[in-house]
Amino acid sequence: MTTDSRDDKVDAEVDALGLLCPLPVLKARKRLLEMAPGAVLRLVASDPAAIVDMPHFCAQAGHALLAMEESAGRVTFLIRRGG
Repeated sequence: MTTDSRDDKVDAEVDALGLLCPLPVLKARKRLLEMAPGAVLRLVASDPAAIVDMPHFCAQAGHALLAMEESAGRVTFLIRRGG
């Protein structure tokens, strides 16, 4: 999924560059738990497994994956916290 992320208000950001599975997902989970339902998290990761792990995590945890953009060896995710 690739969308234009500039239209979404970002409430928090997580830099997971250099971290390997499962750390990007664990960092996303921890930060999302601190956020209000409906808030948007931007997470940037360099782990190739994040492309599979993050959508799966969002589906299982009830969060909405708004965007996933790949560029220059990194993936940026926009995730809206579920209720």
